[in-house]
Amino acid sequence: MIDHAHDLASVREATDRLLTAVAALDDAALAEPSRLPGWSRGHVLAHLARNADALVNVLEGRPMYASGDARDGDIERDAPRPAAAQLADLRESGARFQEAGAAPADWSRTVELRNGVTDSAARVPFRRWIEVELHHVDLGIGHELEDLPAEFTEREIDFLAQRFSGNPDVLPTRVTDGTRAWTTGRAADAPEVTVTGPAADLLGWLAGRRDGSALTVTGGPLPTLPPL
Repeated sequence: MIDHAHDLASVREATDRLLTAVAALDDAALAEPSRLPGWSRGHVLAHLARNADALVNVLEGRPMYASGDARDGDIERDAPRPAAAQLADLRESGARFQEAGAAPADWSRTVELRNGVTDSAARVPFRRWIEVELHHVDLGIGHELEDLPAEFTEREIDFLAQRFSGNPDVLPTRVTDGTRAWTTGRAADAPEVTVTGPAADLLGWLAGRRDGSALTVTGGPLPTLPPL
């Protein structure tokens, strides 16, 4: 059962780590490329701030974004801002998300995200946790997948394995770190491919942050995953 209160606390802790890291960056550092193609570090921070507000919209029953173009336009608008403005926006939008999460609500209700995707309200805090943790890594400022909380890494591997489960374009796959295992890909009587490696490398591959070259693959080639 999803514990939304626990996940809200985890988001707060992850956001505090991110704010501390961003506070050490200057304007020039934010203008440098992030690890995401075509995005500066400023783009990543602008996205994180606007995503917090978008998830407040979700929790309060409004559309997540006015449109895809509006989402992209807001990121482009906010990306070049000075470091002080980025930091303040990140802090204030994170506080708005925490405030929305603390409001009395039916956490079992279904909410709508982007592109018609639906989920339980209780999972929204975990979705925000994903954004904060992975995009902290995407900044390329010394915070790596190996530094993420073990609980988060395990849950995100499970979340992504479920996301690709049943996808006809993904080979039936068993994913394991040697102690835990997940299955993903299209249905089959038994997994055709087994992908083994450290949890951080498994997460990196599933999340599109690493190419999988550090993983061991048996039973076939490393499956190609669709973009997130």
